[in-house]
Amino acid sequence: MIKNKRQTMNLLGIARRAQKVVSGEATVLKAIQTQSVRLVFLAQDAGSATSKKFNDKCAYYNVPLNQSFTKLELSQAIGQSRTVIGITQSGFARKFEELLAMD
Repeated sequence: MIKNKRQTMNLLGIARRAQKVVSGEATVLKAIQTQSVRLVFLAQDAGSATSKKFNDKCAYYNVPLNQSFTKLELSQAIGQSRTVIGITQSGFARKFEELLAMD
């Protein structure tokens, strides 16, 4: 489990460097609505309003949502302080789903 978590964090950093990540609430929300995001990471410790907003939007637009990580972990993975991160490429999204399914 810890190995998969570390691999997921490493892959997030790679996806960011490959510019296949959108981050920040407004940016990710817009990407969900335009259906240009394939997977959303939302911090476990996000506020209740933020959690509800992204849970509802992801459910409505049928975008997978993952809440396995804290804000600190997500921020360290991409090098920016963020609560929500969207993955825009389907290949990266598929790999994340494989890693997270192994947990």
